[in-house]
Amino acid sequence: MTHKARKRFGQNFLHDPGVIRRIVSAVAPSPGQRLVEIGPGQGAITKELLKVAGRLDAVELDRDLIVPLARMCGDLGELQIHCADALKFDFHQLVEEGQSLRVIGNLPYNISTPILFHLLDQLDCIQDMHFMLQKEVVDRMAAEAGSKAYGRLSVMLQLKCDVMPLFDIGPGAFKPAPKVSSAFVRLQPHPKPVVQIDDYAVFSQVVTQAFAQRRKTLRNSLRELIDADAMQALGIDPVIRAERLTLDEFAALANAVVASK
Repeated sequence: MTHKARKRFGQNFLHDPGVIRRIVSAVAPSPGQRLVEIGPGQGAITKELLKVAGRLDAVELDRDLIVPLARMCGDLGELQIHCADALKFDFHQLVEEGQSLRVIGNLPYNISTPILFHLLDQLDCIQDMHFMLQKEVVDRMAAEAGSKAYGRLSVMLQLKCDVMPLFDIGPGAFKPAPKVSSAFVRLQPHPKPVVQIDDYAVFSQVVTQAFAQRRKTLRNSLRELIDADAMQALGIDPVIRAERLTLDEFAALANAVVASK
């Protein structure tokens, strides 16, 4: 199956057999599970998942890949290809008989963060997620408070999921080889909330505003939402920056904003 990678789709096709084996082993699919692959591309992972699970849904935007992919996987199992933009796709429509989805994908670097946020809004139908992403993005996803990589993505993902980086992947595993390293990560939705959030929209606003200008202190970045005295009453120093705040402290700030309305 030959297809020139398209820059506008952010395509980098995986071809390294060893990496593919590690990915399938990490996902550990079983027959009967509802697997959904985002951006199957040339089917390197698709084939191996189908061999084990026997059934797979794939969401692919590039129309030119669909017929070759269906032809290549025709004898391996039941492959349902949805020609759609994953950023707009409603994953709930794939759920059957109360089964939750296992989502897998080699996410295009240029839209990986928006896809992650889109999936966060649909976690009620997702069992787990496994993604290949730019290593720098995975570092941000898993970063702890106080580190330079810690930011909005870290907080919003860790609120809802356990983020587990599994292994790094070098540029040579892809065609064309990207200029950056990649990593494979598992996202496991929390079975119950790890912190109390009184209003998710307000929490999201607080986090977004706090990190909008990273060099600003909380007193300045959040002054439209909460004053310094209220922060100090929560035990939070208003002159620190957002990257120092833990998930619990962000929750406390957001809940205080809700209570003050």
